[in-house]
Amino acid sequence: MEKNIFTHQFNVDRDKRSSLKNHAPLLIWFTGLSGSGKSTVANAVEQTLFNKGIHTYLLDGDNVRKGICSNLSFSTEDRSENIRRIGEVANLMLDAGLVVLASFVSPYREDRENVKAIVGNTNFVEVFVNTPIEECERRDVKGLYKMARKGEITNFTGVNAPYELPLSADIEIDTTQLDLETIVVLIVKNILGKIERK
Repeated sequence: MEKNIFTHQFNVDRDKRSSLKNHAPLLIWFTGLSGSGKSTVANAVEQTLFNKGIHTYLLDGDNVRKGICSNLSFSTEDRSENIRRIGEVANLMLDAGLVVLASFVSPYREDRENVKAIVGNTNFVEVFVNTPIEECERRDVKGLYKMARKGEITNFTGVNAPYELPLSADIEIDTTQLDLETIVVLIVKNILGKIERK
């Protein structure tokens, strides 16, 4: 089947779309435990970028699981497929010239590296939201840690499934050490140079 698939070349390409938007595309990948603050931080960063006139889109774990990945479980294999699909969707959005913010536990290092390979190293910024698990459990707004501790949820990252720490994240933050405003400033300052048109 694959031998019968051909890439079509269109007149409007990524560079033209990027030029129209007046900024380069970029994928900002937020990884960390459930309850670490990934979505809160990603949401605040997107708002700041939007206010600066940057064209953005935010992909979030729960929202994606309700649509394009609704047929996947939380097994190791399905988690990897979930992240692969998100990487491909993000790549299409980069082709559209957007700055994409992706907030996913994404517990396996290999899966995050695969996303980086899909979109290209220069188009990928990894933000490790390194909030201690004790604080994540204290927050536990969805009650997931309690259910996992009781054995009501299996394959829950940090309790009965592993989380592989990033070896060299581009940005590392701990939401117990910095307030949201400071975190947003730190992240935005780091990425603005990557998306400005030369």
